[in-house]
Amino acid sequence: MTKSELILRLSKKFPHLYQRDIEKIVASILGEISRSLTGGGRVELRGFGAFSVRKREARIARNPKNGQEVRIGERFAIYFRTGKELREKINKKP
Repeated sequence: MTKSELILRLSKKFPHLYQRDIEKIVASILGEISRSLTGGGRVELRGFGAFSVRKREARIARNPKNGQEVRIGERFAIYFRTGKELREKINKKP
């Protein structure tokens, strides 16, 4: 699902809200999540999951095309762990 699809679904589910207001709400929620992760924080949405930032150390890798060594610098990666309720919904048997 894309951001625009999410906005479209929410506007159909809540017809009393203007689409531009839903766009602002979605943008502000995603903005706050981004701001928290950028600051090194953690975002936990109960029943859905938790986003956190993990540090990846510098390492030496290989270019698969030619086999040359490539240095990859230290970086940060976003990590997502599903919540218990979401995990149970996904794994629920029909």
